[in-house]
Amino acid sequence: MDPRTQEHAKILVEHSAEVKSGDNVMIMAPPVAEDLVVALYDQFGKHGANPATQLSSTPARRAFLRASDPKDLEVAEHKLAGFEKADIVINIMGSKNTHETNDVGSEKNAAYRTAMQPLQEEIMGKRWVFTQYPASGNAQEAEMSTEAYEDFVHHAVNKDWKAQKEFQSQLVEILDPASDLRVRSGDTSDIRMSIDGMQPVNCAGDNELPDGEVYTAPVLGSVEGEVLFDKPLITRGREIQDIHLRFENGEVVEHCAEKNEKLLTSILDTDDGARRLGEVGIGMNRDIDQFTYNMLFDEKMGDTVHMALGRAYEESVGPKREQNESAIHLDMIVDMAENSVIEVDGEVIQRNGRFVFEDGFTN
Repeated sequence: MDPRTQEHAKILVEHSAEVKSGDNVMIMAPPVAEDLVVALYDQFGKHGANPATQLSSTPARRAFLRASDPKDLEVAEHKLAGFEKADIVINIMGSKNTHETNDVGSEKNAAYRTAMQPLQEEIMGKRWVFTQYPASGNAQEAEMSTEAYEDFVHHAVNKDWKAQKEFQSQLVEILDPASDLRVRSGDTSDIRMSIDGMQPVNCAGDNELPDGEVYTAPVLGSVEGEVLFDKPLITRGREIQDIHLRFENGEVVEHCAEKNEKLLTSILDTDDGARRLGEVGIGMNRDIDQFTYNMLFDEKMGDTVHMALGRAYEESVGPKREQNESAIHLDMIVDMAENSVIEVDGEVIQRNGRFVFEDGFTN
C-alpha cells in the first residue's frame, strides 16, 4: 500500500475524527477507495474503535433514481438507524466517472436531496469528516494523470494542520468582532452582507481533509448586490458555468448561467432557503495550487472566496441569530487573484489574494 494512504488514514483517525477506544465509526466509501478503507481499519484496530462500512455507489444510486418516482423517495429507516448508532462518520469520496448521474433528471435529484435531509442532519450531529481518495475519475476531471493527481491529493492532505490553523487564526481575529463584509472582484462582483453576531470558523482538517478555510454565515436578509462565480461548478453530475446572482434583502432575485441555467433554476427552487446564502468562506490553503473541478479542494485554494446557497452550518451561526435552513448547500467560487478586494467594516483586509497579515500585501 502507498505509505501516503496510510498517513492519510492516520490523520483522519488521530487529528480529524479524534477516534477513541469504543467509538462506533461509520464509513461511507466507494469501491475505488478500498485501500483507504483498509488503512482506516488498521488504525481503528490500533485505537480500539468499532468500524462499519456503507458502500456509496454512484452507479447504484443512478440506477435507483432513474427507476424511482420522485414522490416515493424517502430515507430508509434501516439506513438512518445505522447512523443513529454511530459516534463518528467518515465519508470518503472518489469516482471512476464524475458524470455518472448526468442522465438523472433535475427533479429527481432535488427530490432525493430533500428526502435525504434527515440523514444529513443526523450526520451533522456526529463527529464527521469528508475526505477524498485520489481516484482515476477525479484525476480525469482535474485534467491530470492519475499519478499526478495522487501526488496533488496527498500533498494537500498530508500536512501540518496545527501550523495551518495558526496561520488562519489571524483571519479569525479580524472577522470575530466584525459587522460588515464586502467582496468586490472586477466589474462583475460587488456584494455586501452583515456578519454581525455570526461566528468565524477556523477549518484546519477537523471536518474536511484537505481543508484550509475560514468561513462564517451572513445574517439572514442582509445580503445585497451581485456576484459572478467565475469558476465552474460540478453538481448533480453536470457543469454549471459563470453563475451570476443578484440579491435583494438577502434573497436571489435574478440569476443566470452560461451553461445549464435550467439546472441552476431547479436548485434555487428546491425550497425557500435555497435562495439565501448560508455560508461565505475564504480559501487559505496555498498547497492547493490549481483548480480541479472538486469543491472539496477548490474552495480551499488561496486567492478565492466561496459562497454557498442553502443550509448554514450551525457552528457559524451566533447564539442570537437565525440559521438558514435548506435541503441544499451549494458552494460557488470567485477568483480573487486579480483586481479584487475583501473589506471588513470598510477596511481592506485582502487585496488580489494577499492578506493584510501576509508579506506582499499592498493597501
